Amino acid sequence: LDLPTDTRPARRAYAQFRKHLLEDGFTMMQYSVYARHCANIENADIHMKRMGDLAPPEGEVRFLAITDRQFGRIRVFVGKKRQPTPASPSQLEFF
Repeated sequence: LDLPTDTRPARRAYAQFRKHLLEDGFTMMQYSVYARHCANIENADIHMKRMGDLAPPEGEVRFLAITDRQFGRIRVFVGKKRQPTPASPSQLEFF
């Protein structure tokens, strides 16, 4: 999620899109990265299309679908300490 926020209309568009993401079940993994669990690729495609249609005209939004196994291989480092990896759901889509 790389949306401009340099003007009042751009900030409004960003806030509205973020609201749509949260209402559609996405959660923020880290700044500008949102994730949503989907049971299968068909369901992920529905959400990607819906959010793609709602994306603001300026900026860039990317979607990435990964499997449970791929999600389970995520390693999180905070400073020099590794944090436990979150439990993996059946499928996620990222952008």
